[in-house]
Amino acid sequence: MNGLKRVSKYLSVYRKEAVSAPLFKLLEALMDLITPIIIANIINNGIGSNNQGLVISNFFILLLLAGLGMAFSFTAQYFSAKSSVGTVTLLRQALFDHIENLSYTELDKMGTDSLITRMTSDMNQVQNGLNLALRLLLRSPFIVFGSVIMAFTIDRKCAIIFLITVPILSLVIFSIMAASIPLYKKSQSLLDGLLKTTRENLTGVRVVRAFNKERDEVDEFDEGNENLTKMNEFVGRLSALMNPLTFAIINIATIILIYEGGLRVNAGRLSTGALVALYNYMAQIIVELIKLANLIININRSLASADRIDSVFRIESKMAYPEIGREGSVTGKKEDHESEDKNESETLKPDAVRFDHVSFRYDMSDEDALSDIDLSVKKGETVGIIGGTGSGKTSLINLIPRFYDVTKGALLVDGVNVKDYEKGRLIEKIGIVPQKAALFEGTIRDNLRIGRADASDEDIMKAISTAQAVNVIEAKEKGLDEMIEQGGRNLSGGQRQRLTIARALIRDPEILILDDSTSALDFATDLRLRQAILKLGITVFIVSERASSVISADKILVLDDGKVAGIGSHEELLKTSPVYREIYYSQFPEANEGGSR
Repeated sequence: MNGLKRVSKYLSVYRKEAVSAPLFKLLEALMDLITPIIIANIINNGIGSNNQGLVISNFFILLLLAGLGMAFSFTAQYFSAKSSVGTVTLLRQALFDHIENLSYTELDKMGTDSLITRMTSDMNQVQNGLNLALRLLLRSPFIVFGSVIMAFTIDRKCAIIFLITVPILSLVIFSIMAASIPLYKKSQSLLDGLLKTTRENLTGVRVVRAFNKERDEVDEFDEGNENLTKMNEFVGRLSALMNPLTFAIINIATIILIYEGGLRVNAGRLSTGALVALYNYMAQIIVELIKLANLIININRSLASADRIDSVFRIESKMAYPEIGREGSVTGKKEDHESEDKNESETLKPDAVRFDHVSFRYDMSDEDALSDIDLSVKKGETVGIIGGTGSGKTSLINLIPRFYDVTKGALLVDGVNVKDYEKGRLIEKIGIVPQKAALFEGTIRDNLRIGRADASDEDIMKAISTAQAVNVIEAKEKGLDEMIEQGGRNLSGGQRQRLTIARALIRDPEILILDDSTSALDFATDLRLRQAILKLGITVFIVSERASSVISADKILVLDDGKVAGIGSHEELLKTSPVYREIYYSQFPEANEGGSR
């Protein structure tokens, strides 16, 4: 029930609407409860006594009750819609904010597909369930118990039938509810898996077709879809028992009521109008219990979805930050370091980045991804990081902006442990170009201003020039106002990479990280790009599997299976590092006099 508490927290913002909705529904229900009494009066005192005036006056009373009931119903619907939509809007925003604050470690565990399901399908289930609950959760029981009470005011003996029927119906309904709630949760989990398969196929459709694996993927999807269908069918059959069982019980009760009431009418102990009223109350119970049964099914789904949403809220980021303004915390702002830099003119400045015997292991792994990395990088140095696939290159540079926390050792930026920076301050010093060039739907200008919101067109063009992307802008009819489709689908791989580099440069970073972000560029453009970045005088990390991209770096770090296999310049590594020699000569065999060694 943690999910219910979570929803209630945001529902309290719409307390007035949440109270008004069921209140107006109860007023509508009251109109329904009065109606059989009016009909009984028409039969007994109007038709029975041939009193047309009474019939007509009571007819207008029925019209008035119907009009009031409709008005109350519309008002209740308005308040319930406003409160349910508003509550889920707040809940969705809170969930999105929470997800944004999770570290890479937690995001890796949850998975993109599962989070998307919770943000969309589960949220919709909660909204629908909340809307129905506000309107019917009190109305239906009110009608049911109100009908029982009204039956006692008419005839106590016949009312016993109502008194026996309602508990039996309640037992059936709540038994089915108790059995179906866990199954709805399992159904949503199966939906997560199916969405994951779908997403993988849609994002990797080119790979699937390239290897002629369409049939295999279709079979995998069919299997997941069949499992989900079977589960939904089973839950559906279980829930479907509710209507026939409630109908059967109510119909049996109605037959008994008519039989007993008929006997009492013949005996003169019950009027015909009273029997009709009793039958109408029984009919109202039928309708309301059917509504209640369907409501409970929807509430079950909503509660299951609310618990799934709450499970994300319960995930707390293991990445702790110092409190803002706390003694010893670091803001990371440039102005905070300007005076320090002036005072250090005669003293040794701290390293831009220092890996102090750093080891790192992913949470879901049993082995270290990085082991005992010891590296010092001076300000303004260019560091190349090279190694085979899976050697830990990306894992290493992801530690610098603190996307992950080191497992052992310490990582220092500007002489300060990254864990001592206030939240958001460290990343302000760093420009990152990820391995996969990610652009968003919008104009080129909007995409680049993600790097710095207040950047002028002059700043943007300067960054574009450094990123060797001027020809990309000039080739577009609208220039910076050219629209980019989602993911940059209307751009080539090289164009996407250069624009993402420009986006990182526009924030004027002290440290620039290029994670294999020039793989789609030709060698000439790659060279011009590196030369342009070198003129900026900032600290640069270049991750690449191309030896040509790191050959001119001040320092090259060679990684092999998460361990340092060499540190030094190109010439030094050719002499001291077998791993580097193998990489370099495999790409430039002509440089290896005497052929392969």
